[in-house]
Amino acid sequence: MLLLGLLYSFAHIDRINLGLARVAGMGEALHLTEGHRYSIVSFVFSIGSILVQIPTGVLLRRVGAPSLLAFCTVSWGIVQLCMAFVSTWGYLLLCRLLLGVLEGPFLPSFVFITSTWYTRYELQKRIAGFAVISLLAAGFSPILAYGLSLLNGRGGLAGWSWIFLVEGLITVALGLLSWFFIPDVPERNAFLTKEQTRLVLKRVAEDRGDSVADEVTLLSVLGHLKDWVLWVHGVMFFCSTVPQTALSFFMTIILSGMGWSKEKALLLSAPPYVLALFSSMLFAWLSDKCRLRAPFIAAQVFITITGLVTTAYSPSHSWRYAGIFLIASGTAGCSPGVLAYSSNNVISHSKRAASVALVVGFGGAGSIFATTTFREQDSPRYVPGLWATVGCQLLLLALLLLTSVHYYRVNRIVRHGGPPVEGQQGFRYTL
Repeated sequence: MLLLGLLYSFAHIDRINLGLARVAGMGEALHLTEGHRYSIVSFVFSIGSILVQIPTGVLLRRVGAPSLLAFCTVSWGIVQLCMAFVSTWGYLLLCRLLLGVLEGPFLPSFVFITSTWYTRYELQKRIAGFAVISLLAAGFSPILAYGLSLLNGRGGLAGWSWIFLVEGLITVALGLLSWFFIPDVPERNAFLTKEQTRLVLKRVAEDRGDSVADEVTLLSVLGHLKDWVLWVHGVMFFCSTVPQTALSFFMTIILSGMGWSKEKALLLSAPPYVLALFSSMLFAWLSDKCRLRAPFIAAQVFITITGLVTTAYSPSHSWRYAGIFLIASGTAGCSPGVLAYSSNNVISHSKRAASVALVVGFGGAGSIFATTTFREQDSPRYVPGLWATVGCQLLLLALLLLTSVHYYRVNRIVRHGGPPVEGQQGFRYTL
């Protein structure tokens, strides 16, 4: 799982490098400041990602995680390399679309694979740990980008081109190595004995009764999409990804707008991710220990809202920077919490594949929403975008209350002798 986290961290770096490269000179070189070009280049990535969510669940079972994810990693590394040599914003747009298609399978694959290895109340720590590795990468990325930008002019390349070139080469190398080490689902693993595999499947079966995979086909996945709760989980994840995406793409730009130089804006982008790292793991540990999801998701939403309002309206640059710390801390653990909440409350591999695909697909839509509401004409404070993000957080709280009440009522009916949840004796929804 550590390798998956490392690969995803490079996927995260590849995504946030757009904002870093823009500050490092790409914006002027490719005329991204004209009209809505930067927003379009930002959100086209998510369109590509959304398109591959449903097929990912089926491909994962057919070809296996090692082959699928290794191919995607090498391919997106090559696309990243191509971005170093684009000469117009149109070519950059095409590369970003391809990047979305190739990175899209990664998050749903990780959540699906992890949920087949661990019990429900071991899950959020793993998802949060996955996110933490990405946060470490996100914190390190501005520093690396700053160092690479100093190579401006070397080899006839601009500083922003060096950012894409070096990180693309690293991604390709990791992808080539990853095929040998990426884990598959338990029944197809190649590193445990039969007895050890049996014990893993037994633990999962005792927890939720779906350790033995049912057939995952396109029809079975689409059939599960009739469940309204899956769609609500999707909208919740949409709301949780909006501030996360906004932070990734626009934090460096907001800091630059506060009057700091390009170099300081890049370096000041790193510290908020350090606090986010500890916040994410703390909430994940508490959530798993208490076997509750909703209260801890709600707490992080309130932290995010406080940070958004502070960043939007504080007259002091120091307080606005503190608001960015709060946004990073609140949103870092919120998305893993929603993913664990949705994954904990589904049974069967086919329904899990449908749930993960739908939820992560909505996350891509959330990224589109974020990149289009933070408009160039609202720079550098982006107040309308910050308020749109606050609205998403309030919607998340409302949907969290709705699902919690629904799950509580169903659990109470089962306790009083009602039919078991989806025919699975002993299963209870996680609140």
